Amino acid sequence: MPILVIEDEADVVRYLCKGLRESGYTATWAADGTEGLHLAATGNWDLIIMDRMLPDGVDGLSIIRNLRKTGNRTPVLILSALATLDERVRGLREGGDDYLTKPFAFAELLARIEVLLRRSGTREDAAELCVADLRLDLRTRRVERAGQDISLQPREFRLLEFLVRHQGQVVTRTMLLESVWDYHFDPQTNVIDVQISRLRNKIDRDFSPALLHTVRGVGYRIGFDG
Repeated sequence: MPILVIEDEADVVRYLCKGLRESGYTATWAADGTEGLHLAATGNWDLIIMDRMLPDGVDGLSIIRNLRKTGNRTPVLILSALATLDERVRGLREGGDDYLTKPFAFAELLARIEVLLRRSGTREDAAELCVADLRLDLRTRRVERAGQDISLQPREFRLLEFLVRHQGQVVTRTMLLESVWDYHFDPQTNVIDVQISRLRNKIDRDFSPALLHTVRGVGYRIGFDG
């Protein structure tokens, strides 16, 4: 289940993303309001975790206002060191769905995420992801296409899961590095290209049509081409 984290504090990001991934979620990080607004508006997220105060002048509440004006109803959990009653009420009235003050316990954050996902009708217990005739069983980590089993290494499965959760969208190298490799910098290696090539050989080489596509200069997309 894809979650967007918009937060500029590196320690908080590491804590959040590590905990979310260990809990079975897919976490993508935006470090400032401009990037956060772009990803929030163009991505397909089950939930957004948003800091109130961001470093580039685009604060969390302005992001929420922009999303709500365009009809985007993605649940937003606000994180903030602003803990007064007035600030909490303001955050909710501006369109936030929940408000959690810093510092926070991860167990409470997780419980609030579960409540928001239930409220929005998102199925937390979804056990299968599909695109065309490609199926991923998230509980057994089994992959098959056209009824044929495909053996994937753990990293390959994680990469495929992220792509399928964002099917039809272009996924950038930065998104893959942060969400699949947990890198918050580009190591300037061909690690992504190698893994994509291996994954493509396994899910596309013996099947038709091809599902995994390279968008030159941008990233990758899974789905029907055209």
